[in-house]
Amino acid sequence: MLNNLRPKPTFNAEDIGQIAVGAFALSVPIAFSEEAWRLSASLPTLNLVLVVLLSLAFITLFAYQSVFQGNIVNRREAFLLRVVVAYLLTLLVVGIVLLALNKLPLLTDPILALKRIILIAMPASMGAIIVDSFDKE
Repeated sequence: MLNNLRPKPTFNAEDIGQIAVGAFALSVPIAFSEEAWRLSASLPTLNLVLVVLLSLAFITLFAYQSVFQGNIVNRREAFLLRVVVAYLLTLLVVGIVLLALNKLPLLTDPILALKRIILIAMPASMGAIIVDSFDKE
């Protein structure tokens, strides 16, 4: 009986579309920036880890406050799924944008490719979660 009272986590194609559009909207202008390409080449690994942690922290905070309105007690799985999928989908969208611009050297310099994806995904992940928040849980 108690299981019926627990809200079911919802994550559907509309959510995926919103996340992808938000990530695309903020990744495109930055992906065109030569500054981002150069910065990613010179960014030390420790700073790159900090960029990932900051990205995850801010999308987690925003999802908690805005998407879930501070109520995750019975929706922890949906909350974590939302944050993880938003970040991973952002990484994918940024990778595709960089690939389209011929600025993703996956075969010749995979470390640089990963650095570019992570760096540009920082603002793009915020765009992703903000657009996703338009349709609250």
